[in-house]
This record gives sequence, structure tokens and C-alpha cells, in this order.
Amino acid sequence: MALLSGKTALVSGIANRWSIAYAIARAFRAHGAELVLTYEGERTRPEVEKMSDECGGAAAICDVGKDESIAALRGFLEGKGTQLDAVVHSIAFARKEELSGKYYGTSRDGFALALDVSAYSLVALCRELAGSLRPNASVMAMTYLGSTRAVPNYNVMGVAKAALEASIRYLAVDLGESGVRVNAISAGPIKTASARAVGGFTSILGEVAAKSPLRRNATADDVANAAVFLASDLSSAITGHVLFVDSGYNIVGIP
Repeated sequence: MALLSGKTALVSGIANRWSIAYAIARAFRAHGAELVLTYEGERTRPEVEKMSDECGGAAAICDVGKDESIAALRGFLEGKGTQLDAVVHSIAFARKEELSGKYYGTSRDGFALALDVSAYSLVALCRELAGSLRPNASVMAMTYLGSTRAVPNYNVMGVAKAALEASIRYLAVDLGESGVRVNAISAGPIKTASARAVGGFTSILGEVAAKSPLRRNATADDVANAAVFLASDLSSAITGHVLFVDSGYNIVGIP
């Protein structure tokens, strides 16, 4: 059953074929959606354009750290007459040196950078793309349990994800006036290039696989399936919510 037939989705944050964003794009396409994929700069452009061609979609540049780049994305969509039914924000960044050791060792500029790219970028995207969202559109962002619990070495990224989740609630109120839903998916640890930057990531994978109720780690495809649900009309009354896709690890207290 094609749950997204006739819908158009913008997916941001694809770094390579192992990224969660790419798994979501594949799942969206499998369910009938037309796609617009964004890339940050020339370094990732060839790979994203190739993936876009494979999905029969379009590719556009968008550096979320620059307001003018986000505005240019809006112009790109308006120029093509593209209205969006779904927007996926799968963007996060902190310097590698901020993702190990003590949290209080976070530098001032490292803190600002992590919050800007990982949290404020969603606000900026929603502001610029609000006019391109169809009624009943779905906006979603990727988050992690480190937003509400102290996860070793996650540090400033946990604080950034907490800000992202708070933004989800405020944006849900703002955009709800137009019928647009805003949610987050809290994915369990998954082997991606960005996740491997967190110190001790392999031990986190082992912890979740051993102690989660399902006794396994979630996969990118698990997250993609949840994203399809949130983008579809099946989630028509769900907004401001954080959906956990982590094999149930978030509910575990003392094993």
C-alpha cells in the first residue's frame, strides 16, 4: 500500500547512503512520494544528486547555517511551483572534540555552533518554508535520548537535541494554525558517520542491544518506516510529539 502517493517531500541532511535521511528518502519513494533532496555544499553534491536521480527527484543546495541559503531553497521551490507535504530535518553537528570528555569542557563557540546547526536550523527552515507547506503537511526532525538523559560523551549534542525538542512543541503550535503537524523521531543509536563521532559509541550500541526490551538496536529502516507513518495521513492528529524508535530502550530503568 502506497501511503504517500501524490505527496511531495523535502529531505535534508543526507550525507551518504548509510545516513538515516537516505533511508527515509528511499522509504518515502517506495510509498509513492516525489522527493526534493538537499545537500550542504559541493562536497556532498555529487552523491546527493546521484541519489536524487535514482529516486526520480530533484536536488537543491541548502546550507542551514546561512539564512540566505535557506531563502534560496524557498526560491528554488517557488520557481518550480513545488508545494510540500512533508519536510524531514535530519541535521545535527558538533565538533568532534566536544563529543568526549567532560561536558563542562564545551567551548563557548562550540556550544553556539551545535545549537545553531542542530536546533535553530529547524526554526529557520520552518520560517522560510511555511508558505510552501500544504495544509495537513508534516514536518519531522531527528532527535535522540540524550536530550533528556545524560548519555556518556553526548555532551553538547544532548543540550542541542533538548532545544530541538522544545522547538518542536512551539513550532507545532505555530504551524498548527495552518493544519501543519510537527513531530520528532527519537532514534536509537545507529551506525552512521555522525554517530561514530561520539566517544565510546560502540559501547552504547552494545548497551542498547543487551538491555532494550526487544534485545536489538533499531535500524535506519525502522526509523524510515516511522517517518513514513508521520508523513502519511495515518498520523493526522499527532503533533508536538516525540516518537521513540529505539527498541524500547527509553522505557528501561534498572535492568
